[in-house]
Amino acid sequence: MESYFETAARAVHARRRIRNHIYQTPLVPSRIPSSDANTRLLFKLENFQTTGSFKLRGAMSKFSMHRDHGRLITASSGNHGIGAAFASQALGKPLTIVVPETVVPEKLEKIKSYGIDVILHGSETGLAEQHAQELAKSEGYTYISPYNDPDIIAGQGTIGLEILEQCEKVDNIFVSMGGGGLISGIGACFKAFSPRTKVYGVSATNSKALAESMVAGRVVDTVHLDTLADAVVGGIDVDTITLPLAMSVIDRVIECDEMEIRLALKELAFKENMVVEGSAALALAGFRKVADGVAGETSVVIICGGNFNSDIIMNAISSHD
Repeated sequence: MESYFETAARAVHARRRIRNHIYQTPLVPSRIPSSDANTRLLFKLENFQTTGSFKLRGAMSKFSMHRDHGRLITASSGNHGIGAAFASQALGKPLTIVVPETVVPEKLEKIKSYGIDVILHGSETGLAEQHAQELAKSEGYTYISPYNDPDIIAGQGTIGLEILEQCEKVDNIFVSMGGGGLISGIGACFKAFSPRTKVYGVSATNSKALAESMVAGRVVDTVHLDTLADAVVGGIDVDTITLPLAMSVIDRVIECDEMEIRLALKELAFKENMVVEGSAALALAGFRKVADGVAGETSVVIICGGNFNSDIIMNAISSHD
């Protein structure tokens, strides 16, 4: 298993490669005043990334490492697909993306706008990934995992490197958990360069493959239900490298249900002036569950993306709870 020191070193190299292809996103303070002058809540705004989510970083990191000119194939619930399609176009790499039939229409439209080949398959991202892997074996593609790849993880880790430059001291960082690439990359950089920082992984109750696998110490199957945090839905590979890495860098896992995600979406929309995707609100929901315990400290919440189904998000923030 690659150590988090090695992952952090990869992130440093990845940052040099992708610097001219991504946007260094802002780290901004919450607009909500705190009763404790020493309490600080900051948001890392990956919703302002060039493609609307952090996934561009990992895709650009991986594609910039790929030297041959063979056909590439990947799978995505949307954001990785958008980032991979952008990287494909920018670097001239031929690419096919398999997306689940339930993909958010707005995300599918963005993926197709880059002119790459798209295949719809399966009811959730895990099935799309399996189909992409099967096509790679049968038709000679090179398969690129959305998260189970050291260069993808290193690309996501560049977020952590930026935060460490943007903020002198970070006591806690809150990251939504899907396949584990984001939290593994960010967590590795913090454990390597700021070991005092506590890393909180936030899991959606309705889809928590990584969280349950961490408890078991091995990859386990879990039920996936609909969630506002649609970008974190799906299983993880049996041979995933994110599980051992996540277990080595995450200090605590927090689980949030749909009501908690909805309340966080509302808070972001009406108090922070940000309309974002459910997976971004998931991280804030996790912070809110432990806010009293981190009073007097500096906490960073990763706003991982802003690509969403308008009807679903608008219904969520306009509902009367």
